[in-house]
Amino acid sequence: MRVAFVGKGGSGKTTLSALFTRHLARSGAPVLAIDGDINQHLASALGLHETEPFAAPPLSTRTHKIKDYLRGTNPRIPSPEAMVKTTPPGHGSRLLRLLGDDEIHTRHVQEVDGVPLMVTGAFRRSDLGVACYHSKLGAVELYLNHLVDGPGEYVVVDMTAGADAFASGLFTRFDMTFLVVEPTLKSVSVHRQYRDHAAEFGIPVAVVGNKVTGEDDLLFLKEHVGDDLLAHCELSPYVRAQEQGRGRGELEPHNAHTLDRLRTAVDARPKDWAAFQRHAVEFHLRNATAWADEATGQDLATQVDPDFRHGPAAAATLA
Repeated sequence: MRVAFVGKGGSGKTTLSALFTRHLARSGAPVLAIDGDINQHLASALGLHETEPFAAPPLSTRTHKIKDYLRGTNPRIPSPEAMVKTTPPGHGSRLLRLLGDDEIHTRHVQEVDGVPLMVTGAFRRSDLGVACYHSKLGAVELYLNHLVDGPGEYVVVDMTAGADAFASGLFTRFDMTFLVVEPTLKSVSVHRQYRDHAAEFGIPVAVVGNKVTGEDDLLFLKEHVGDDLLAHCELSPYVRAQEQGRGRGELEPHNAHTLDRLRTAVDARPKDWAAFQRHAVEFHLRNATAWADEATGQDLATQVDPDFRHGPAAAATLA
């Protein structure tokens, strides 16, 4: 199952992404974390000390090679240059198994405190005025487009802050999206926007309250987000200690229970490969019309394989 954490900057989505991913990993579940935020802090939230290097190369630094690998022998994609971030897989494409022994996982994954992590790459000074951050996220979209995740497997992505999470078709790559909100007017103001965007494509959004200090905060969240409020985390001395470099103790029982509730909600979602493929094709055609045909000088609609059906059966056939 693919899970996204979204929310306004400072809401705590990176912290919750790290807590949830670590919670899954410690249960023994196969899990991969991906830092897809313009501010790359997930590694440190997972426990990587600031003096320790993250040695695995960012996905965005090898996008061309990732394209070349994923296109495989697909006759509809003659070269990596003809492939864009939305290009869907077809017959001949290389499909990925979570944490498989393939070129992408073996090169780009580094374990941090027991959690396998891939990073998109930071937005650098050289990108200013030249590229938007979504061009870097293209590698994440390609990865998710070609991934066949099985039952009890999880990919957790810490997404960009604010409405930017919906600035590309990447938001349709997830089975569940958790919107992290604080009990403030500014934080809950994004709720309707997120909910409406996701509902158009059948992507569920559940609200996770964060930094709740008492009953008044909880009532405030219930008033503003209603039944979308799935669970909440109380203001956490454990998290604060982690942020201050005092890595001792255990997560508070209430907050640990909230992580259990998030996992239950994810596990209850049915996997809909047909909808996944339909969304992939729709956004590919949108991008082709909007910019990609002109950028590549090709009719990218021809990359859509009408006979391809995504999912475990396709992975078994194309392995």
